[in-house]
Amino acid sequence: MPRLLDLFLAALAPAVWGSTYWVTSEFLPAGAPLTMAALRILPAGLLLLLWARQLPSGIWWLRVFILGGFNFTLFQAVLFIAAYRLPGGVAATLGAVQPLVVVLLAAAWLNTPITFRAIAASLAGLTGVGCLVLTPQAALDPMGIAAALTGAAAMAAGTVLTRKWQPPVPLLTFTAWQLTAGGVLLLPFVIWLEPGFPVFDANGIWAMGYLSLIGAGAAYALWFRGISRIEPAQIAPFGFFSPFTAVLLGWLLLGQNLGPLQLAGICLILGSVWISQTRARTSSLLLKEART
Repeated sequence: MPRLLDLFLAALAPAVWGSTYWVTSEFLPAGAPLTMAALRILPAGLLLLLWARQLPSGIWWLRVFILGGFNFTLFQAVLFIAAYRLPGGVAATLGAVQPLVVVLLAAAWLNTPITFRAIAASLAGLTGVGCLVLTPQAALDPMGIAAALTGAAAMAAGTVLTRKWQPPVPLLTFTAWQLTAGGVLLLPFVIWLEPGFPVFDANGIWAMGYLSLIGAGAAYALWFRGISRIEPAQIAPFGFFSPFTAVLLGWLLLGQNLGPLQLAGICLILGSVWISQTRARTSSLLLKEART
């Protein structure tokens, strides 16, 4: 049961992130992606930091800013750029290369072996996302494509380094450090590139509150909890739940249809997650047998 709870809570984070594209395109003012990213992460980080009442020390100052730079500054900035410049389906598909990048970085930084099962799970999920969200009408903007791929690489690097550098503090404190560091790093670029503050209506204020408190603070706390308990190759395919959620929201809220290709994509995504977790269960059983 503890293992199932860990998996469920870790999968819940990307499922929440899947609402980002819909919320951004429907409720937030356009033309200020860096400002949107800063407003999403910095308030949540400061609130958690006030609650934690603890600052990093020693080498953790450098590590927190590196992790905050990958997980939040770079990732959130390019995420909003991709959301503004690409259809959600295209952006989600490009971002789905993240599990494959995680497998490669984990091999380089954590000495984790690259297995056929991990590669197969990543490719199956990537194919499933493509079936799920790509259409012949999908527009391809070069800057949006570059932003989506950069975001996938940044999130992959942050995932592996978070596993490598186990924090010496409680989870919410660790989340507060990263959120705040990521927002602080982003502020100079906001001031330089987007000096005019966007105008929010009532729906936009509620939407930004949701993206900040739920989509950033709560979801990232669950994600970091999962990283500390689950191997990178097993947790990375959970990222496929983000486009999965995006498509479900389109079906439920926007009246979009799910055809045979989309249903096949759903099966491939669920299959890729199952493959990755089968590897985890097999490894656990072999370890128990070796000990006995």
